[in-house]
Amino acid sequence: MKRIITAIALVATATCGFAQDVDRLIQRDDVERIIKTLSADDMQGRGTFTPGIEKAAKFIDNEFNTIGLKPLVGSTGFKQSFSMVKTSGVAREVVINGASMADDQVAVIANTPFNWSRLSDTEIAMVSADADLQTEYRKFATAGKKQLVIVDPKHAAFFARLKSFAKGGRPAFKDAEVKPQAPVVYVLLKTDAVKSLSIAYETKTEEMSLSNVAGMLPGKSKANEYVVFSGHYDHLGIINSMDGDSIANGADDDATGTTAVIALARYFKRLNNNERTLIFVAFTAEEIGGYGSQYFSKNLSADQTVAMFNIEMIGKASKFGQNSAFITGFERSDFGAILQKNLEGTAFKFHPDPYPEQQLFYRSDNATLARLGVPAHSISTDQIDTDKLYHSVKDEFSSLDVSNIVATIKAIALSSRGIVSGKDTPTRVAKLER
Repeated sequence: MKRIITAIALVATATCGFAQDVDRLIQRDDVERIIKTLSADDMQGRGTFTPGIEKAAKFIDNEFNTIGLKPLVGSTGFKQSFSMVKTSGVAREVVINGASMADDQVAVIANTPFNWSRLSDTEIAMVSADADLQTEYRKFATAGKKQLVIVDPKHAAFFARLKSFAKGGRPAFKDAEVKPQAPVVYVLLKTDAVKSLSIAYETKTEEMSLSNVAGMLPGKSKANEYVVFSGHYDHLGIINSMDGDSIANGADDDATGTTAVIALARYFKRLNNNERTLIFVAFTAEEIGGYGSQYFSKNLSADQTVAMFNIEMIGKASKFGQNSAFITGFERSDFGAILQKNLEGTAFKFHPDPYPEQQLFYRSDNATLARLGVPAHSISTDQIDTDKLYHSVKDEFSSLDVSNIVATIKAIALSSRGIVSGKDTPTRVAKLER
């Protein structure tokens, strides 16, 4: 009994010591400063391929430099740049049942020109007023067939987001083989049937550059084993106006995650005791297909990557209440169990993902490395099933619970210490699991 009591006392003492380091080294004022900067109006919503995202990248680059991170091996700076080709287009003519549709009634997802003039040219689907357009959109997007989708005007708010996404164009890596995409045309219209149609769509392609921002702290005794801390710094940019505001600031999505990455980089740099190499990366282009994390994964050895902490939307309390977060794919490795073990003696708790129907494990930047077998998981507190600010102009700093953000960052710092020190190694995720 004395031995058990002594062991418990030692654990409590160690946890207390680590907690004191966390409280001293992760400061609320610094967290606020970073989020406010990234979500400010002058960042213009950090839309991909915009001046706003370049401004954000410069800010993150400067933070990494100030902290004292090193560039990734083979790089001369923190920007990890790559070339993309972007295909965008315009619907030159959309006529349904003899009536011309206005521009704000049409959203086209396509990467090649096309002309439809007969009903037999495409499959026609209807999204009724009582349907869930977001769910239906996912079905249409993965069906792989030509479709004309008539959307009831009740869905005007989500349709505006869909149109903004479609307007951004279809990107691809410069050297990738681009396969023609089955066009899907969404039309906001109240009608019971489509009796005639005429749709003409033209495209243009341009080469553009994107950049992740990545730095590292080399490990001491296990330098060839990597632990990744990540978040995405892009967002939607300028979208349709709501109450006179058209800037989708992306304060929660994902300025909070990017802030956590910067705060954790500063924390571990000051501790200076990481046995494994720590990589800190702010991904670009998550919102348009996860291209930043895909490029990053191609240039990192999955076999040498021990774990990935991807931080996605921690700006408000989770459905489990204060001092809690959830981990996507919790059951796919013992990553979550390790984190919770390292939080013994604290009030914070990690839970399995409560939204399995959302398929979040493969919807964020952890997905590419997870498919390669890495225990790569996303940590979040977002109540995504009820979050009305998600992907809207209302996702601003004023909507955030900064105490929740700071508590979650501190919990990640504490819970990761066994992995960072080389003591804990999570089990691998099944490769190519879908």
